[in-house]
Amino acid sequence: MLSFLALTWLIGLIMQQVTALPPTGQDPGAMQIVIDNFETYRDGGLPTRWKYLADGRLVDLAPEYMREKEQFYVVNDGGNKVLRVYTDGEAVHLTMPEQDLAWDLRTHPRLAWDWRALQLPPGAREDVEKKNDTGAGLYVIFAFDGLFIKRPRAIKYTYSSTLPVGTEVSYGKLKVIVVSSGKDGTGAWQHIDRDVVADYRRVFGGDPPHRPLSLRLWGDSDNTDSIAEADFDNIALLPGN
Repeated sequence: MLSFLALTWLIGLIMQQVTALPPTGQDPGAMQIVIDNFETYRDGGLPTRWKYLADGRLVDLAPEYMREKEQFYVVNDGGNKVLRVYTDGEAVHLTMPEQDLAWDLRTHPRLAWDWRALQLPPGAREDVEKKNDTGAGLYVIFAFDGLFIKRPRAIKYTYSSTLPVGTEVSYGKLKVIVVSSGKDGTGAWQHIDRDVVADYRRVFGGDPPHRPLSLRLWGDSDNTDSIAEADFDNIALLPGN
């Protein structure tokens, strides 16, 4: 028999998926798809629908992967559960892989989420490699390119410490787009809504693959050897405007 905790998790997961289903007879492409709103997890727990990269492979998220100086954990924020990322001179990320993501850019070209910066790594900037820390980032990974060394072709949306919104930085196959900035202050929630297909066409040229390989949530403060802390919530796929 399922334990009480396992049964609670299963019911919550089913309810989360139901919120993404359209009413009978309605076009599925016209509805938002909720990737995660973090409501199904226990306070202080791990967002177990996400994976952790260990020794080059994605594994189920477990407490031993979250260390004192690099953590993701669920926080109850006045009755609303959110995901908090914390780093102290470290870097940490979680991944939602393609098979769990089931994202088709032909029907849902937009990606939306809410986030809030609590502390950003001071002086960090994505356009200087030695200061390249991001208190909160969200990657869309489209492919892995390269003959011998595979590198991700990805867009990284960032909450930058110092660069203004709209800044774009290229690191080869990785394109950075600043969508929030510490220049505008911290501590308040921001809602982000990006047309990923349009962004891809602009920074890479051409059309993206129909199905991204993964989403990655990110936080780091290792280059500046500082502390970063931010919250994520309401990650969803949206149809075109």
